[in-house]
Amino acid sequence: MKFGFDLKKLVAGKTTPSEQDVGLDELTVNQGASSSQEGERKPQEKPKPNLSDKISGEEKFYIDNLTPFLPPELIGGGIPYVPGMEDEAVWNAAAQACATEKVHYVYTVEGNRIWYLACPSVSLASAPDSWCPLAAALPGNSEFWDKQSVYIYEKDSLAAALRWDHETGRLQIFFGAARTILPRIQSMEANFITINPQIADIVPWKNKQLRSEQLARGTARMLVVAGILVNLILLGFIVVQYIMINFVDRQLEQVKTQTEDASMQLLIKAAEMSQNEVLKYTVRVQQLLDDLSKIDGTLVKYEVANGRLEWEALVPAAYSTGVMSVRGVAQPGIEEDGRIRIKGSS
Repeated sequence: MKFGFDLKKLVAGKTTPSEQDVGLDELTVNQGASSSQEGERKPQEKPKPNLSDKISGEEKFYIDNLTPFLPPELIGGGIPYVPGMEDEAVWNAAAQACATEKVHYVYTVEGNRIWYLACPSVSLASAPDSWCPLAAALPGNSEFWDKQSVYIYEKDSLAAALRWDHETGRLQIFFGAARTILPRIQSMEANFITINPQIADIVPWKNKQLRSEQLARGTARMLVVAGILVNLILLGFIVVQYIMINFVDRQLEQVKTQTEDASMQLLIKAAEMSQNEVLKYTVRVQQLLDDLSKIDGTLVKYEVANGRLEWEALVPAAYSTGVMSVRGVAQPGIEEDGRIRIKGSS
């Protein structure tokens, strides 16, 4: 909300009735303009849980309704902007200014500068879950208008002001009792903007140590969750393997039975073959050998293939037409020993 008024007269309280009327009329007009601006403003934006809150499982405990509070040791300043090193740079500057590493801070980036507010963490001992309304006046936040204005917040007889020095461009913070701070600010020729914590977007404090501990809890939680998931996956794998083994065992029993049956059938067929065909061919070969020995013949081939018998023998030329059981077809030509070759199939 932005409006102008004669701060000196209001603080001194020595205005004439006509001056008071004029001041009230001017204030009413400015407030009316501010009200029309407020009507166009979007609703107050509250902080939301970040990734570390979700990873650590603390999202449901996140508090977004923070209480406005002015820490008594509030400081502010500007430092060079180094991309990717914002938190580290602000924490380092705040720790040196507050003489302790345990600091709370907020910051925004504008161009090549980082503007920040900070305070020792111990100064928030009586105000947990709070935020500083002056943080809404940093460049880029909801209450910032320009660097020529003075931003004021007052609560419980305490007041604080934030401004940029016109000559050096440095950020300045004024804090103290309202009756001492306001007269000091009244000498400044600038536009005054009073910060309304009910309208301004809430800017929560940051703390490096708390964030590190939260990330550690989130990492431990993720490790536990990952371990549980891995164990569940392994357990499921073992159960599936157990079911498959039992199924395979039943299949193996069936295959074993089928194999035994097939083996038995083969044994039976082999026995039948040995009792019929094998005996038949054995008798035949013995008969050929006996008859060939009588005529000075030689059995050179005796083969049974697919139930068909083929044999070859060498006999004297006088027995080319066969004799006794040696009956076959004489092959053309004479062997080296003067005998002829006979082929038979029975």
